[in-house]
Amino acid sequence: MPQSEPADARMRACGAAETSGPVQPLRLPQPRSPRSGEILLDVLAAGVGAWDQLLASGEWDVGLRFPAALGVEGAGRVVAVGPDVTTPAVGDLVLAHSAPLPGHSGFWAEQVLLPAADTAPLPEGLDPARAAALPINGLTAHQALDWLDLSTGMHLLLTNGAGATGVLVLQLAVAAGVHVTPTASPRSFDRLRRLGATDVIDYRRPGWPREVGRTFDAALAAAPGTAATAGELVRPGGRLCSITSDAPATSAELTSTDLYVRPDAETLAVLAGRLRDGVLDLPTEALPLDEGPGAFDRSSRGLTGGTKLVLRVTGPASQYAM
Repeated sequence: MPQSEPADARMRACGAAETSGPVQPLRLPQPRSPRSGEILLDVLAAGVGAWDQLLASGEWDVGLRFPAALGVEGAGRVVAVGPDVTTPAVGDLVLAHSAPLPGHSGFWAEQVLLPAADTAPLPEGLDPARAAALPINGLTAHQALDWLDLSTGMHLLLTNGAGATGVLVLQLAVAAGVHVTPTASPRSFDRLRRLGATDVIDYRRPGWPREVGRTFDAALAAAPGTAATAGELVRPGGRLCSITSDAPATSAELTSTDLYVRPDAETLAVLAGRLRDGVLDLPTEALPLDEGPGAFDRSSRGLTGGTKLVLRVTGPASQYAM
């Protein structure tokens, strides 16, 4: 933002006025000018996820100072850069997952301040709303599979295979030659098989762990409360990764971890290119910024049906085609 910008300039946002307060439309001060290593974005679109509930409650500390906009992922156009930033440049379109947020407010706003190093170029031809859906789910899927270190021909058990992270795990693992068996509800079976699932398990059947009939090389728990059961189905010496903070303790037979996503611009650029090219599929529903409270509620309650919710936002002086 130019130095001459009025100190009390306000922008449209969606977030909380206080810790654990209701999610609502807000008018917030525009961010300060970017400092060393930082950039300022006019936000075009921002992702919505279950983690935003942790932001609102303060359980995930990314530097929010309430009142604040939620959101730790999105896409936008660079409108100002810090004195030492050469990439990206003013005018560039980028996407990013960033946490902590140096501006003390998130992506659900007309502008956001973030580290330049967390941004990846938006591939030409990729809609900003589709791009904004990718960062956290895509990076989580990639980082979990990287930790599991699976080889071609190995077998992976994946819980919540129809969720936004699960479908990306499935696609990335299948592309690497891994046999993936996800759990899901029957309405998702056909889609998951089209994406390459070896088999699909109805998680609602109480006896499914006894009926699987296979010892897996690894498991990825993407549904809360499933890590312990999944770990029991992994062969001795195998690995388990939980993205819901419920991994069982590592033992002589099972190496396990809880994974917490981290920014990675280089990997995000690769994933964005694959999304643009149709190699990756991620169902997305775009909503206007003022529907943020409803999107937050649906996401927090798990009522998205495996579709990634995104809020469309336009910067304060933007004339960008969406």
